[in-house]
Amino acid sequence: AMAPGKKITAKIKKTLPVTGPQAPTLSELMKWYCLNTNTHGCRRIVVSRGRLRRFIWILLTLSAVGLILWQCAELLMNYYSASVSVTVQFQKLPFPAVTICNINPYKYSAMKDYLSELDKETKNALETFYGFSEGKSKVRRSVGDRNTTGSEFFKQIPLLKFEDFSRTVTDLRSGQKRKIEGNVFHKDSSIVNSGESNDIIGFQLCDANNSSECALYTFSSGVNAIQEWYKLHYMNIMAQIPLETKEKLSYSADDLLLTCFFDGLSCDKRHFTRFHHPLHGNCYTFNSGENGTILSTSTGGSEYGLQVVLYIDEADYNPFLVTSTGAKIIVHDQNEYPFIEDIGTEIETAAATSIGMHFTRSRKLSKPYSDCTETGADIPVENLYNKSYSLQICLHSCFQKAMVDSCGCAQYAQPLPAGAEYCNYKKNPNWMYCYYRLHEKFVKEQLGCQQICKDACSFKEWALTTSIAQWPSTVSEDWMLRVLSWDKGQKINKKLNKTDLANLMVFYKDLNERFISENPANTLVILLSNFGGQLGLWMSCSVVCVIEIVEVFFIDSLSIVMRRRWQKTKKWWNDRKREQVGKPSQASDLDREGHDNPVCIDEDLPTFNTALRLPLPQENHLPRTPPPNYSTLRLETAFTEQLPDTLDVGQH
Repeated sequence: AMAPGKKITAKIKKTLPVTGPQAPTLSELMKWYCLNTNTHGCRRIVVSRGRLRRFIWILLTLSAVGLILWQCAELLMNYYSASVSVTVQFQKLPFPAVTICNINPYKYSAMKDYLSELDKETKNALETFYGFSEGKSKVRRSVGDRNTTGSEFFKQIPLLKFEDFSRTVTDLRSGQKRKIEGNVFHKDSSIVNSGESNDIIGFQLCDANNSSECALYTFSSGVNAIQEWYKLHYMNIMAQIPLETKEKLSYSADDLLLTCFFDGLSCDKRHFTRFHHPLHGNCYTFNSGENGTILSTSTGGSEYGLQVVLYIDEADYNPFLVTSTGAKIIVHDQNEYPFIEDIGTEIETAAATSIGMHFTRSRKLSKPYSDCTETGADIPVENLYNKSYSLQICLHSCFQKAMVDSCGCAQYAQPLPAGAEYCNYKKNPNWMYCYYRLHEKFVKEQLGCQQICKDACSFKEWALTTSIAQWPSTVSEDWMLRVLSWDKGQKINKKLNKTDLANLMVFYKDLNERFISENPANTLVILLSNFGGQLGLWMSCSVVCVIEIVEVFFIDSLSIVMRRRWQKTKKWWNDRKREQVGKPSQASDLDREGHDNPVCIDEDLPTFNTALRLPLPQENHLPRTPPPNYSTLRLETAFTEQLPDTLDVGQH
């Protein structure tokens, strides 16, 4: 059995109000928190007298809490921001790789046997549409059946001339008018509607599996229409020629390079590395680094860079494939693929082109600061170029993969995936329609490539400044051309013309290496310090105060809610059991819970004196804590009658 003193203490503790984290209700918990917290605003809400003053303190406290939340949210969002720093260093710089290509990919004299049928169809189109004629076409046919690589397909995809806006066209081959059937998709309807009907030329591509599904590509310029149509058939023909043969049909290093100087010293074709580009033929890269050595320069200026004289040979250009004369160059890192068709710089003939460079290295922060990739290993796209990752490599590889999956073959202008073949008429009669529709989706960002591919976090960049001067000058033209013809006389069987030559100089304007890097603008220490400053400024609060808020508003409040739910559930269950037995329900703990007592305002344990000071209940008031039963303090005799012998003792 419990000792009498402990019984009194337990009963008083059960009936008197309990404060602090053990409070029975949320309102009592909040009142206890406001009286004991270190945040002065909450305390003033409870102790302030008058509704106006209390309302003002509530408004000020809520405003302070809102400002704290806003400022802390700003700090969190700025935590992942980066500051950019620029460092300039003067040092000996490695010279970049310089890739040079002739704008004309293959010698026209060597390609005529493969392109004879295509050239014939093109000349017929010029004569039919524009009345242009070069006389009787001279077509060489000494190559067997090589000139039939696409003749049967010219009938299926002819050039068309629109007579009006009603789908009535004139066929190139037959000269007859016909109606276009099926669904027509205009590549640029605004051009079609704004131009004159006599100026509209195009071609129609249809799905080989569904002839009613067609796409009509129209051009307001006949030049653009004929070139696009020519390139379409040209890629089909080139895809069927082996790589070894195409390398022989293109320009050799001896054909392209006449003179070479680097850093004031003579160089030759041994300093150039050949690689074959599908659209530009044989290209040559200076300082490619394949032999393990990368050249560098210790002095800026045009005299200490790369100087080459290129032989262009304009007379051997394909008249339908290219309409400009010269060369294309690109400056890039040794580990980067030269995308000449995208970012190449064109070099004029009969001119000296000087290209000054500024070298910049850039470094971006990866996640969570930016959405860039370090090596491209996290990008689900196979790198088809065997070079270091770049955004262009990812986009081209993604499109080529989609081309193979959708069309069953690879596009000619990009590297081959493993196990794939380039598209051509014979094996893939539907590839043109498929390619054009797929490319349209790619441009509209519907293939998902732009969403998958990311920028590289680190990259090198050479900013180019180009200047052009007439070369050679009028007074020096005669002797220079004679000397160059003499030097290359054994390889060039005609007198050189200045329109066949291009002078190129690539050099560093200065040796200042600019390094642009991103650094975190905030660290964890700075973030915590800023949090503490905001809490102290608006609420005179510290980290301990934050822990207290978490404890009271989350842990204790949840405990009270769960405890009350448990008590209600327990009461319901007990009442249900009593109803089944037939006993009356008893008062629950919720009915017997204590209420606020003005006598016990401190947190000390209840004592005998505090119990005696309890006020008596009044009518119509909430039941207060009843006083304890002190019957145990009365002394009762253990015997009902006094023994006779005690009387004798008392008398004595």
